[in-house]
Amino acid sequence: MSVLATSKFYIAAGERAVKTAGQTVVAFLAADVTGILEVDPVQAASVVGLAVVVSVATSLGSIPVTGGASLGGEVLSDKPANTHRADH
Repeated sequence: MSVLATSKFYIAAGERAVKTAGQTVVAFLAADVTGILEVDPVQAASVVGLAVVVSVATSLGSIPVTGGASLGGEVLSDKPANTHRADH
């Protein structure tokens, strides 16, 4: 089954896109030396939108390389991640 046919891929790609949007907003506000209240919201939304498009494109482009939504090789598994320190 293609990774594009799984909801896990879209959830992982969506999570990355939301994180990228948040990081871009913070970077945009930090780069604006005039202050947070003087940021042009249309320009900010445009920059965030472009960052989200690039994030989703990166997730799609990583499929042939890693078989998932992450270039870091994240495995989209049905098993929950083991976070118990004693088991590591």
